[in-house]
Amino acid sequence: MKLATLRDRTRDGMLVVVSKDLTRCISARPIAPTLQAALDDWEHTAPRLADLAHDLELGAVPSERFHEHDALSPLPRAYQWADGSAYVNHVELVRKARGAAMPESFWTDPLMYQGGSDAFLGPREPIRMASEDYGIDFEAEVAVVVGDVAMGADRAVAGSAVRLLMLVNDVSLRNLIPAELGKGFGFFQSKPSSAFSPVAVTPDELEGAWNGEKLSLPLLVTLNDTPFGRAEAGVDMTFDFPTLVAHAAKTRPLSAGAIIGSGTVSNKGADGGPGRPIADGGVGYSCLAEQRTVETILTGAPKTPFLAFGDTVRIEMKDKAGHSIFGAIEQVVERG
Repeated sequence: MKLATLRDRTRDGMLVVVSKDLTRCISARPIAPTLQAALDDWEHTAPRLADLAHDLELGAVPSERFHEHDALSPLPRAYQWADGSAYVNHVELVRKARGAAMPESFWTDPLMYQGGSDAFLGPREPIRMASEDYGIDFEAEVAVVVGDVAMGADRAVAGSAVRLLMLVNDVSLRNLIPAELGKGFGFFQSKPSSAFSPVAVTPDELEGAWNGEKLSLPLLVTLNDTPFGRAEAGVDMTFDFPTLVAHAAKTRPLSAGAIIGSGTVSNKGADGGPGRPIADGGVGYSCLAEQRTVETILTGAPKTPFLAFGDTVRIEMKDKAGHSIFGAIEQVVERG
């Protein structure tokens, strides 16, 4: 089934069930007022939501037109947002560009940071920043929403806790990152509010693209209506989602509704080297920083600018028939 949160007068919006083709929806308020409430009692709410989704597909219940522009992120705020860096190719490229050695442990122990989760952006909400000098960038990712996960859970238990999948734009301010990391205390100002896809999807809805570990479809990114990336999310993923969830739960439990991100989706080139832009026959990139990194490796300096006011980024994933699965994140960069 597909679930979304529509804007209303409350902070956390109204939970709705959305049709498979993303055209219609019906309020789930009699079952759960919000997605968080549904996740808190998933054992009981999930079957009832699935029945409602079935009736919606049959046209057996009254429905309304679903408009992605009216959707908040499925969880407008969450108890936990932890973002990994599962595509180590991305990390390796970034470190190579600045002449830094790649620690061997990066291939065996996931990188992860704890992001701000109290104010996610809506999927069509502008990215408002005070200055372009911050080095505004997008990061196209996949994320899972989990149920309760006990501290110390193994991969099998962690994987069974996945309830929903979403897409992410993990906005990054690249020019603020070096100084923050240099303090040795991690990201904060350089990682503003993220945005998630209009719709969150249960694993059974993904028709073979989800194998319980990875989502194997291209992640489509366009910048100002020009194709920028179509990296395969199931390729070059060093750490799968059960591994990421278990890593997050190593020393603490995860509460229902916690979100775990994959990090920037990144593919190697066909020759095993850096990926190439779509215009050059490659699959492109899922963030500007990676393209700038490849340019630095190949020519000694980046030439692609970061986002400017007025730029529009769109992130989407389609099934094998070409139909949008999660709806689209589409955001304009504006002066804040």
